[in-house]
Amino acid sequence: MTVIDQGGAVRPGEELDIAAVDHWLKQQEGSLVGTPRITQYSGGASNWTYRLEYDNRDLILRRPPAGTKAAGAHDMAREYNLQARLKAVYPTVPSMVALCQDPSVIGCDFYVMERISGIIPRANLPRELAFTEPRVRELCLNVLDQLIALHQADYRAAGLESLGKGDGYCRRQVEGWDGRYQKSLTWNVPRFRKVRAWLKDNIPEDSRTCLIHNDWRFDNVVLSAQQPTRVIGVLDWELATLGDPLMDLGTMLAYWVQADDNVVLRSARRQPTHLPGMLTRQEVIDYYLEKTGMKAENWVFYEVFGLFRLAVIVQQIYYRYHHGQTDNPAFKRFWLMVHALHLRCRQLIRQSARG
Repeated sequence: MTVIDQGGAVRPGEELDIAAVDHWLKQQEGSLVGTPRITQYSGGASNWTYRLEYDNRDLILRRPPAGTKAAGAHDMAREYNLQARLKAVYPTVPSMVALCQDPSVIGCDFYVMERISGIIPRANLPRELAFTEPRVRELCLNVLDQLIALHQADYRAAGLESLGKGDGYCRRQVEGWDGRYQKSLTWNVPRFRKVRAWLKDNIPEDSRTCLIHNDWRFDNVVLSAQQPTRVIGVLDWELATLGDPLMDLGTMLAYWVQADDNVVLRSARRQPTHLPGMLTRQEVIDYYLEKTGMKAENWVFYEVFGLFRLAVIVQQIYYRYHHGQTDNPAFKRFWLMVHALHLRCRQLIRQSARG
């Protein structure tokens, strides 16, 4: 068995019109040879991602999901152009190939990029790699260092000054995600009233502005097959923008499940942050602040916001399942995750009140 990340069978209802894609793509890239073999990646819960394996090129196609989408979400042109420009100042971004905005091809925008062949660390690291505790720690620090490098990248030199709206990022995020949650409510999830009110009452001034990924997780990085602790690619730039780096760190930690967390959080773990050698959430915060020289006066705000934001994302996905816009069985019990994230937010707020 290979440890290199591979696509699987295309899910029913998510098939590509491969003849149309192939015809269009060969008009953009005349050197392509053969008919592509199509597989689909199952790791993502938002945009649909396919592998197009030509005789002479290995490519990835990204397209939005079917069904109703949140306003401004799944913007393929934005995602494509951001990565194309970012490549010059942040080499670990994938290389872009072509963007399609002609709905006559497959009915929606999509883009194609080069596939980065490597290991994607999901819930559990491949046993074949036999990671020791020191190597796990090395991997952890390398992933964090890549996030820090992104936050220090010169977005102006990349021509990305217009990506964000300037000061007031923290406030806009709280208000924006609050509205998205209310629009995606179903009968079986909490309303987060106290959490939403607490966030609005505790919004800090922006710490500074930089390029942020906004969905930084282990399963969005690609590791070298030869040196499995080395990051060779960073994927999934759908939510990237200009904003506050501490907000990026807080949203990253929403996914950071430790070995001593409760059984509900452990059951929802999607990355190997529970392994001996991984930093704890507090150690991650300390490491980041020390490496960057930044300060966080009210860190709990960033962590609670990250958890609330994750709850909104999970609920938006569940909303599509609940209303029959997708039948992916992986989404059936996402409403339970929303309850667990609500509980974690309330616990952190109570702890902060006790000082």
